[in-house]
Amino acid sequence: MSKPLPTTVRTHLTALRMLLVMTVILGLAYPLLVTGIGQVAFADKANGSIVKTADGKEVGSSLLGQTYDLPKRNPGDENEAARPDPKWFQPRPSAGGYDPKSSGASNLGPNSEDLAKAIEDRRAAVAAFDGVDPAKVPVDAVTASGSGLDPHISVAYAEEQAARVAGARNLPVETVEKLIDRYTEGRSLGFLGQPGVNIVLLNTALAHQK
Repeated sequence: MSKPLPTTVRTHLTALRMLLVMTVILGLAYPLLVTGIGQVAFADKANGSIVKTADGKEVGSSLLGQTYDLPKRNPGDENEAARPDPKWFQPRPSAGGYDPKSSGASNLGPNSEDLAKAIEDRRAAVAAFDGVDPAKVPVDAVTASGSGLDPHISVAYAEEQAARVAGARNLPVETVEKLIDRYTEGRSLGFLGQPGVNIVLLNTALAHQK
């Protein structure tokens, strides 16, 4: 009769077998199962909700906002201020410049003088850019979202930009307004938040208007 292994050795072997079993189940089988379900049932969302043009070119994600600026006059100058392109609908401000690696807010509170000045400066800039009365500039046009990556703007802000976009593209304002209506999304679950316009989808559709 063979001599039984010491208790310590048996304990370690049991632990090793459990480690191998759980690695196969949780490290291989479960991820493969979840990935398979995601690819079959929710392929678009599982792959990042990528937005493509009619010719298949990837231009972004419907979950992440982005900037629509004119090319820099001096590409090598990192200090050159960005200039919004009038041909595109513009997003709301972003503390991180719509860099997915820098998601977050400015952390400035409602009593911050710096925030108050930034809002007034933004209000004046948006009003001049869109050719409207500063008093009519919507709140989301001058304030950033908590993540700094929100792809949505309010319907009011989209409508404010319609005339400017139409003029820059030589399109009838009615054509641009119809696009806004088409890409206006309702409240979450039908009752949370306010209707909004996804400008990544809107601008992608706008690119194909002639």
